[in-house]
Amino acid sequence: MSCWKEPPCAAFFVYICVSLKLEPLVSDPTPNPQPIPLSGPPILPVPANLFAARYFELEEKLLRLRPNESLDLTRKAYVFATEKHEGQLRKSGEAYMSHPLEVAHILADMQMDSVCVQTGLLHDVVEDCGVSIDQIKADYGDAVAGCVDGVTKLAKIKVYSREDRQAESVRKMLLAMVKDIRVVIVKLADRLHNMKTLGALPVEKQQRIAQETLEIYAPIAHRLGMGKIRGELEDLGFEYLEPGAFADIRHSIESRRVSSEEVLVQIRDTVKLKLSRENIPARVEGRVKRPYSVFQKLRKQKISIDQVYDLLAIRIITDSVKNCYAALGIIHNEWIPIPGRIKDFIAVPRPNLYQSLHTSVMGPNGVAFEVQIRTEEMHRIAEEGIAAHWKYKEGKRGQQQDERQIAWLRQLVEWQQDVRDPGEFMSNLKVELYPEEVYAFSPGGRVVVLPKDASPVDFAYAIHSDVGNSCVGSKVNGRIVPLKYALKNGDVVEILTQNNHLPSKDWLGFVKTSRARNKIRHVINTTERVKAIEIGEKQLEREARRLGVQMRKIAKEDLERVANEYGVAKIEDLYASLGYGKFSARQILTKLAPDQVEAEVVEPTRAPSQVAPSAEDKDLVVRVKGVEDVLVYLAKCCNPIRGESIVGYISRGKGIAVHSLNCPNVQNLMYEVERKIEVEWHRGASETFIVKIRVFTDDRPGILNQLTSILLHESSNIRSLEAQGDEDRDGEGAIVSMTVEVKEKKQLERVVTAIRRIGGVRDVERMK
Repeated sequence: MSCWKEPPCAAFFVYICVSLKLEPLVSDPTPNPQPIPLSGPPILPVPANLFAARYFELEEKLLRLRPNESLDLTRKAYVFATEKHEGQLRKSGEAYMSHPLEVAHILADMQMDSVCVQTGLLHDVVEDCGVSIDQIKADYGDAVAGCVDGVTKLAKIKVYSREDRQAESVRKMLLAMVKDIRVVIVKLADRLHNMKTLGALPVEKQQRIAQETLEIYAPIAHRLGMGKIRGELEDLGFEYLEPGAFADIRHSIESRRVSSEEVLVQIRDTVKLKLSRENIPARVEGRVKRPYSVFQKLRKQKISIDQVYDLLAIRIITDSVKNCYAALGIIHNEWIPIPGRIKDFIAVPRPNLYQSLHTSVMGPNGVAFEVQIRTEEMHRIAEEGIAAHWKYKEGKRGQQQDERQIAWLRQLVEWQQDVRDPGEFMSNLKVELYPEEVYAFSPGGRVVVLPKDASPVDFAYAIHSDVGNSCVGSKVNGRIVPLKYALKNGDVVEILTQNNHLPSKDWLGFVKTSRARNKIRHVINTTERVKAIEIGEKQLEREARRLGVQMRKIAKEDLERVANEYGVAKIEDLYASLGYGKFSARQILTKLAPDQVEAEVVEPTRAPSQVAPSAEDKDLVVRVKGVEDVLVYLAKCCNPIRGESIVGYISRGKGIAVHSLNCPNVQNLMYEVERKIEVEWHRGASETFIVKIRVFTDDRPGILNQLTSILLHESSNIRSLEAQGDEDRDGEGAIVSMTVEVKEKKQLERVVTAIRRIGGVRDVERMK
């Protein structure tokens, strides 16, 4: 079939309909149309005809972009996907084919190449229709097959938890991204359409998918410079996770829209006039800040929406870097700049290659607004990021540019190869996906980009692993500083080293990069494991002597058998687990010499609650999966409550500490995977949990009454309450600290949501 030079004609529409056994929607354009014979009666409902019409719109987009490119495989992919998804419905009740077709449209709107569009059409046929990757490869080529495989989630293996499947699916996607960045572009388009149609799912699933979107996919879009998709994903995720806050912020923005637009028009006209007088060619755009961006600023700075300086913004897009700086001078000459709000991302681009000048000024009538100034090329990169390069090169991008765009990804995959624990992998990934903000320098002038609040230890590991491991001190700008010092932009960092020095566990409490954290854990894990094996072997020998068991008479095969019974592969692993305190030497000897050693009897121990249980309540609060008679206690650093995801950590001599998965100490402790153990909430327990809440609010009469009314409505007992002025903010704020009792996570979420809806409340946070 030849390449099309014109938009799709009715003849091809009939071809599609015949292929799918559909009834045509359009008539033959000839003067005397003749009936078209079909192979049997139509078997698909009317929506399938609508899909065909929607598909033609897709082809029109593709032809406008690349008029000389064949669409044969794209048509074939559409027909194939429609056949395979026949009879499948989405949760909303609409035919499933609507989803891959809309994903393909999103990719076409991004002006991606045919491989991406075909992948968009086919991305669910492997996972949902039983089609093999080999079949995709045979029919559509290696590139499409590789992308489809990269987007496809792992099969739901029964031994995996949902969190493990999520982690391994994301890991698989990242590995595929290194080979072909189009994998993640398709995945982002897939996620965007799923978020737009999320309303049909149960609330719990909505929130889980929205959380994943905000934690993983929106940051990936940011790191790839895809600002437009990132903004859409963030707002959609925010709407489902914080519906009350979303509605309030959107109402605040909409209530100001008329006056905001009037101000923006006035500002735009002034800017255009000033630029024209200086012969600076430019177009000027205006925008109101997105709801999620507003929410982040309100939560971080504990301010009201009236104090958001960049709620309104204009964007000046000109022809050269020289004119960018000239435009900045004109803006500052016209309006007073707000101190500390000038940022030059042209001279020092962000890691995702974003470039622009940012400044905030006090505009007409005392209204603050932000100004972004950039060239057309910078604007294209800012909006579309890595996807922008596919417009003009049809998928053939320069290797050097590609390496710059995804260098962070290649490093991330390299650093995470040795991370065995899925939870640790996801935690590291979330850290790495957030934008870097600190630019530090070596004494020789090398620029090192690090996350906000990174330490000299992070800097040392960014230079080289050996430098990090042997670090004993640091100088910043010529003076000695602590290793946990938070680096700032422009700091010149000198690392002091010492041979044969080893990293400290304490470093895990303040390092910010996953590279540093993984290297530190690796060294500590190696040394701790050697110690644990030695301790475990000595404990077993000592206990054997005490009980009269002769270890030399026990065969190696028996030790290996017992090791397998305890879920480890080698005798060394058995000794290590014993040394860590996972079980006792007597338990092992009971299995090795049952005739000589009686089984150890241990009374079950309750996980201590912060509230004493009733005499009738005999149930455990938390229990270890598959293990009886062990000491379990709730970690004080995070105070997990029923309903939160939890993990156990074996503390040598103290039993098993139960942490919330969100606890900042979890990943610092879990450098030894052998100490991690699965725990779960016991369903029968009925304890209450003590939680501390801090409310940032306006200082006004009646606020305490509203707060206590909410707690009364939720039957939540108040242990203590303290209110004080918030002098660090605007002098008109207050901080209310409360200690309350809750039964589970959902009750706490209801309390927090209700408090957020009180007029004047700026933020609510749970204290540890």
